[in-house]
Amino acid sequence: MNKKIESKPFLKWAGGKHKLVPIISDKLGSSKRLVEPFVGSGAVFMGTNFDNYLLCDANNDLIDLFNNLKTYSQDLIKETITIFEQINNTEEKYYELRDEFNNLNKKSIRKSSLFIYLNKHAFNGLCRYNSKGKFNVPYGRYKTTKAPIAEMILFAEKSKLAEFICCNFEETFSKLEVGDVIYCDPPYVPLSITSSFTSYHISQFGAIQQESLARCANDAKKLGYKVLISNHDTEYTRKIYANATINTLEVRRSISSKAETRGIAKELLAIF
Repeated sequence: MNKKIESKPFLKWAGGKHKLVPIISDKLGSSKRLVEPFVGSGAVFMGTNFDNYLLCDANNDLIDLFNNLKTYSQDLIKETITIFEQINNTEEKYYELRDEFNNLNKKSIRKSSLFIYLNKHAFNGLCRYNSKGKFNVPYGRYKTTKAPIAEMILFAEKSKLAEFICCNFEETFSKLEVGDVIYCDPPYVPLSITSSFTSYHISQFGAIQQESLARCANDAKKLGYKVLISNHDTEYTRKIYANATINTLEVRRSISSKAETRGIAKELLAIF
């Protein structure tokens, strides 16, 4: 039985779905397993109650973090508490720790704790990488920051029900099993050319990927799966989601690189 529970994700995330979980959960209905090709902060994971979860993302740092929190929760929490000491909340220390993060190539507890540190100290909570795969968000200048320990503990406990895999959305769709329902929260289609934000990780997510995702959803629908996709409500998204039922939403944006784009945005929920 899919019940709604209140539990916030421990990461900030552009387009985070915490406030929309009741709507999304209602549309997902009841099923054995929830599959997410773009897990992001895990807001829908933490706000629903399926028997099991397959949670995927192309961001290997994010998936490494979730797997470390699942397997080595006490070690990661201890390291996170240490790194969130106020002495590290300066511009100089931020760039020093950002460089350390970018130079760590292994799936370590240290790198995962640095990911959380960057998430809470970076400008407006953005997660952005350059073409070389280096995290490049500037310092956010917050007076105080707090390690999200309570939220991490809840996530670690619930992660026992989840499998976290680093892969693209096509690979995720290939892993579907009987009893699955799928929720997709991809990088959004830009509202204008100048607002394009496709550098979610190293790879670009443009029109080719948006249309491929729509085809994956339509193919899954033909096989009997229910698929939900969130995106901006535009002429283009309505075209590529022509085979879906469209629900419209108005959402207040709180994470953006520009203040003028942090307002009410028209979104849709495409139900295949």
